[in-house]
Amino acid sequence: MNYSFFFKKKIQKKNQKLKKINNKIFENIIKIPNIPFEEVKKKLSLLDNKIYNKKNEKILSHWELGKKFNLFSTKIGSIISGNGFNVFINKGALLQRSLIQYFLDKNISSGYIEYALPYLVKKNSVYGTGQIPDKKDQMYNINYDNLYLIPTGEVPLINIFCHKIFKESELPIKATTYTSCFRRESGSYGTKVRGLNRLHQFDKVEIIQINTCKNSYFSFNEMVNHIKDLLISLDLPFRIIKLCGNDLGFTSALTYDFEVYSPGQKKWLEVSSVSNCTNFQSNRIKLKYRSYNGKIKLCHTLNGSSLAIPRIISAIIENYQTKNYIIIPKVLIPYMKMEKLL
Repeated sequence: MNYSFFFKKKIQKKNQKLKKINNKIFENIIKIPNIPFEEVKKKLSLLDNKIYNKKNEKILSHWELGKKFNLFSTKIGSIISGNGFNVFINKGALLQRSLIQYFLDKNISSGYIEYALPYLVKKNSVYGTGQIPDKKDQMYNINYDNLYLIPTGEVPLINIFCHKIFKESELPIKATTYTSCFRRESGSYGTKVRGLNRLHQFDKVEIIQINTCKNSYFSFNEMVNHIKDLLISLDLPFRIIKLCGNDLGFTSALTYDFEVYSPGQKKWLEVSSVSNCTNFQSNRIKLKYRSYNGKIKLCHTLNGSSLAIPRIISAIIENYQTKNYIIIPKVLIPYMKMEKLL
């Protein structure tokens, strides 16, 4: 009897079973979200609330103002691409472009390196940043090429650094990008999707930081203050909310949401989330650093919207409206070369 052949076949069968078990374990492990920091509470915490009222004869919603001043059209967007798409027009397009450039300039002046990135990414990339399996159904997938349209600039931005090992002295890494973002937003309806509230394609400026495990808190606070300064510079009413454990994203251990007030809709609109993902993403993309004592450790990654453009436009035109024109925020006048939208 050929014992070597017999044992070889037996080992092959055992390996096949082991592979199936390992795959099953992996499928379950990747469904486990990040662990919240101890400071994260069971209820939402309102940290900062900057709100004021402007005297207007009549407050119009941003979709009414968009039509009145010919700034954007979701109707044209729906003709071209279907519901949930928008077209910015003339001065509306200029306002969008000015905001993008202003946010990038502010980010760069604060030490963030700008990247221009692909909008299509591999499955490994969205797995690495945690959108798979958590947000798989919310992303647009090009099955023929097995590529995904990015749901946020965070995905390609973080993946620039996959399989990197930094020296501790090289950290923090600070990066920024402007991208379009693509989301199915399935299950959204009514006033939640009216106007610019919730689009399938929208523009956003993103910032990320990569730091050591002991300094990620410093990076988080720096990013929160950076977003806060942007909103103060636009003179918009806003508030900051610390998310509770149940509302945290799949990858986040700590998140602060920034919301601006929409007087035309009488509600708050989320325009940014700053999150500390600790080593959750780094573990997936093998992002590490060599400490001063020579040990290899996982980096901590952080991300923040800086900022989401459509809702900022909504807030600007609603808060700065008058009967006959919309006032341009002072910081945007050098970009737009005008003081009013007529």
